[in-house]
Amino acid sequence: MYILTITCWSHNIEYHLFSRDDRALLAAGIVERVGLGGSFITQSVPGREPFRIEAGDNDHQSAVALIVATLSDPQHGIISDPQEISAVGHRVVHGGEEFRHSVRIDERVLNSIRTLQHLAPLHSVPNIAGIEAAMLHLPAVPHVAILDTAFHASMPACAYLYPLPYEWYQNYGVRRYGFHGPSHLYLSRRASVLLGKPVNDCNLITIHLDRGVSLCAIRKGVSVDTSMGMTPLEGVVMGTRCGDIDPGIHAYMMQMLNLSPKEMEQLLNNKSGVAGITGQRLDRQQFLQAALAGDPRCSLALEIETYRLKKYIGSYLAITGPLDAIVFTTGSGASEWRVREMVLEGLECFGIRLERDNNRALRSGAEEVEITAAGALIRTFVIPANEELVIAEDVAAVISGDRSDHRQYDYVFANADFIPAGSVA
Repeated sequence: MYILTITCWSHNIEYHLFSRDDRALLAAGIVERVGLGGSFITQSVPGREPFRIEAGDNDHQSAVALIVATLSDPQHGIISDPQEISAVGHRVVHGGEEFRHSVRIDERVLNSIRTLQHLAPLHSVPNIAGIEAAMLHLPAVPHVAILDTAFHASMPACAYLYPLPYEWYQNYGVRRYGFHGPSHLYLSRRASVLLGKPVNDCNLITIHLDRGVSLCAIRKGVSVDTSMGMTPLEGVVMGTRCGDIDPGIHAYMMQMLNLSPKEMEQLLNNKSGVAGITGQRLDRQQFLQAALAGDPRCSLALEIETYRLKKYIGSYLAITGPLDAIVFTTGSGASEWRVREMVLEGLECFGIRLERDNNRALRSGAEEVEITAAGALIRTFVIPANEELVIAEDVAAVISGDRSDHRQYDYVFANADFIPAGSVA
């Protein structure tokens, strides 16, 4: 039997198929341009050549139907019948205060997720559409919600409350929630293994570095602070999101440009960050390569990005207690070495030193690598985050009744004998 994981964005759906018994990855794919016309699906199966099928016009419902059909396709599929899928895991960006761990989806849970969609409308709307579609096409199997926010439910009130009228928190849920929970969970468990310490004894700073970027301060294995806030807009500089700015800018520019709140929100989410500074919509590798080649505005954007990351690391050093390690995800490939160098440069006074050659030699982004220099007091790792495996693990735990809190669950990837994808046995 198999576990299907689904992550729905506005215009694409990523999916992975795992064996239920040992959580081996059997297939991975993506449906792109959902709702835009000219949609297509690409699927990869270990040991086979990837293939692509044009799909025409798709909404989320027909895109999920296409995924199920492709997985069971006689020529390109991996299963003989959709009924072999025994459970489906859905990444859900926002769980508010109600969901502190992964949960099986029923009508009550789905209604609760719907009531929270105003806290992250850009993400929650497609998340809900994917759940509804999958429950329609696979009605006989359990569906499980894995909440991005759940890992950060351990934050103390002093970290998650904003200095705003308290009634805003009571009546409207205005508080810090944090995101990228599966990524930070995976990084913390793998760092624990590499450090040779129980996760409950580990103090870490984990850095999810991709299209969206967030940091997490982890003390004794649990999140005590994180850079994203009530929405994924707060925090460090991202590809198209501004991160932290003076809140007075919102009202000022709305007056100057006669913008509606929705227009301002779109500008801050979709036309700011690296895209705003450079004036270009570049993918991550294009941006980094342009910065390394000396493009003035790309170089400036990289300086701003790494400066903000460094500031967050400094502030989190103050609240984690004695730090064991800083953990980076692999980001977007070969050129990320420069980001790590710029972020950690100048932190030698804290006992953080990078082994330059090991850092620059890291190219594939598939292996776990330590890049700590000799004599450093705080270790530094680069670890590819496997969010899909976290989702599959949580699905298996929830449907078996073994899962209530991530702090008590024995994840397979938290064991010393686990071999991450891309590593050599």
